[in-house]
Amino acid sequence: MPIAQGIKKLVVLAPQSAKGTPAPANINTAQYLRQETSGLNLTKETYQSIEKRPDMQIGDMRHGVRSVGGTIAGDLSPGTYRRLMAAILRQEWQTPATTGTLINITAAVVSGASGTFTRATTNYITDGFKVGDVIRWSGWASPATANNAHNFMITALTATVMTGIMLDGVPVVAKAAGDSVTATVVGKKTWTPITGHTEQYFSIEHNYPDVDLSELFVDCKVSALAIKLPASGMAKIDVEIMGLDMIPKDSAEAPYFTAVLAASTSGVLAAVNGALYIQGNKVALLTGLDFDVAGGQTSEPVVGSNIKPDLFDGRVIVKGTMSVFFENATFRDYFVNETEVSINCAFTTSNLPNADFLAFSMSRVKVGGASKGDGEKGIPQSMPFVALFNTGGGAAVNTLATTLSIQDSLAT
Repeated sequence: MPIAQGIKKLVVLAPQSAKGTPAPANINTAQYLRQETSGLNLTKETYQSIEKRPDMQIGDMRHGVRSVGGTIAGDLSPGTYRRLMAAILRQEWQTPATTGTLINITAAVVSGASGTFTRATTNYITDGFKVGDVIRWSGWASPATANNAHNFMITALTATVMTGIMLDGVPVVAKAAGDSVTATVVGKKTWTPITGHTEQYFSIEHNYPDVDLSELFVDCKVSALAIKLPASGMAKIDVEIMGLDMIPKDSAEAPYFTAVLAASTSGVLAAVNGALYIQGNKVALLTGLDFDVAGGQTSEPVVGSNIKPDLFDGRVIVKGTMSVFFENATFRDYFVNETEVSINCAFTTSNLPNADFLAFSMSRVKVGGASKGDGEKGIPQSMPFVALFNTGGGAAVNTLATTLSIQDSLAT
């Protein structure tokens, strides 16, 4: 008989309509999930008798409360983990901001690939644009057609002036107002809102086609998410899952899902492609940036059931570490002086002007250390940080009232 092989294992992710309602087998939103490993497993508490016996041996052992846990790990790519990201931040992906068509925009060069787009009237901020957004312009006529369909990351924003950088390094082309142009945030964004938090449960199938068996993990939530952005190599993501139960499927029932969407096909991100801004300044000294999003879920057993009643949400906590070369006092003094800073970054799948990407914005960050390495090499500083709720953000300003926002060019 064949033995199940990891290379052949298929992972399917499907949203549930509610807790206690596994996604139906024919649901049209089930999708194969790209991953390196998926370590979900059913576990049970066990209870062993400790009664004294004349034979001096153990008389019984029983199974108790069931639970599901494990980590899904993979290369970070646009569109692939969008449902899981929205779940941990507790808000669905939001409709992107746009200026609509305007004829009063003047393009100007600042330096290199950075530039400004200045409007004579109306307001970028009330349109919904924020610092850290990646947008694309359309409608620019010759000789400024290179301003069209390029990923442009906003690094500073007022009501009338949008400052930023072309992520592919191509310079902004200066042009006077008069063209009918439009700016639109690419893809969609999500962030932890102030109110109206969503509570998303998933059904996740592990299908082993070589042995014709499946395991369906139900009532699953994203309990944590880790983003790893090394200076070299592929960007990575780890997604921790908590669930309430697993339903085994035999050869007559496997695979469980019958209408599965193909896995995403987007390229994988590398931190060398993109831009990173800290406190509004471009940084090229970082040797690594990692951060975790924790959902604080807890669960408690109850009498009369071997399945816990629910997974209870806690606070959304964002922590991370950046490693930066020790060049001057700037980064060190963020720690020494307890200075709050912003972190805005975007990473692309290639150097194409309209490459797919993921962008992350933390508007209020405190650094908790600045430990330095040593040795016969450039000296790095390891700087742990905590992202805080941005009390100064909101609809009328250029940042969001949240801890973390994520933009995915392929989010739908």
